[in-house]
Amino acid sequence: MTGIADFAINAKWPAQHPERLQLYSLPTPNGVKVSIMLEEIGLPYEAHLVDFETGDQMTPEFLSLNPNNKIPAIIDPDGPGGAPLPLFESGAILLYLAEKTGQLLPQDAAARYETIQWLMFQMGGIGPMFGQVGFFHKFAGKAYEDKRPRDRYIAEAARLLAVLEQRLQGRQWIMGEEFSIADIAIFPWVRNLVEYYGAGELVGYERFANVQRVLAAFVARPAVARGLKIPARA
Repeated sequence: MTGIADFAINAKWPAQHPERLQLYSLPTPNGVKVSIMLEEIGLPYEAHLVDFETGDQMTPEFLSLNPNNKIPAIIDPDGPGGAPLPLFESGAILLYLAEKTGQLLPQDAAARYETIQWLMFQMGGIGPMFGQVGFFHKFAGKAYEDKRPRDRYIAEAARLLAVLEQRLQGRQWIMGEEFSIADIAIFPWVRNLVEYYGAGELVGYERFANVQRVLAAFVARPAVARGLKIPARA
């Protein structure tokens, strides 16, 4: 493949600026990780809304880019060696963009792997567990008479917040003074848990003063404020 036009997804979401990185996403906690990252690093991109309400994620065009039918996904027309690079999974995209631009990931090897460690903490723990809280508290699971599954995920979400609270003690961000991809991965999920899922009282969010402090600083960043709204919903 030589350009964006050669990708099947371009038939459904035509690129107006094929020289720019193409983002296919929705403003969910996973989706905004990449839009926030792109806003923070200043890399030119074009955003396309993948509307779950109309089943966009299950269309052949989208599945040609991500067979796992999840957002976000990207195509970088200027990938490694100058060839286009299609990529899915938000954590992988964050790592790729950090390494491509030399931003938001420490160059020191030990600090780099420590940052990746906290990225994996979000990918393997915070995202899946907070998402289950959302299902059992806000969506269809709230009708289940048996509350044990809900309570299990609430307890695990609270435990993960406690781990995060301890990490942030005496630190401005996850990695100390420097904002990083770890913060971009974690805090959209914390915000979603409290604001969208409305689960703050369930998990005892008032106990986590450091988490509250850093979340407030996170959403106050101009690039974050912009990224949280990209792609704009129709």
